[in-house]
Amino acid sequence: MTVYTTTDSPLGELLLVGEESSAAGAGIALASLSMPGQKNGAVVQPDWTADADAFTEVISQLRSYFDSRRTSFDLDCVDGGSDFRRRVWRALDAIPYGTTVTYGDIAARVGASRAAVRAVGTAIGANPLLIVRPCHRVIGAGGALTGYAGGLERKQQLLALEKFHRPT
Repeated sequence: MTVYTTTDSPLGELLLVGEESSAAGAGIALASLSMPGQKNGAVVQPDWTADADAFTEVISQLRSYFDSRRTSFDLDCVDGGSDFRRRVWRALDAIPYGTTVTYGDIAARVGASRAAVRAVGTAIGANPLLIVRPCHRVIGAGGALTGYAGGLERKQQLLALEKFHRPT
């Protein structure tokens, strides 16, 4: 069963989508976190059930993050995607709060060749868990803010929230 709710945030209304978790007593696992206007963001489907109560912990942790009281998330999440995407997404999860890495850094961390940086970028762009899985911490080789499905303005907002300042 797929459930969803929306919650307000400094980035706009977020759409949270969850699926029943296989973990004993875990309730739902977060499958998607989308923003308004997001490239390839989730869209509520007719067979989904609205259930705000299922996302109490997710919303609590998001609020703590936006209030600068949380630097990481501890949530049950759906582990979808190909093996390559899951490796890339685990590398994203390992990026410390308030820091950035390049696409090339992520490629190296997952053992991908220099030529595979584009595939790494595609996997990062397919991340269904914006904010929770911190793809906003990945920047271009020259320090440019590039490639965020939620929009570059929101990427800048998230990095500013985490008090990251690019060197001048």
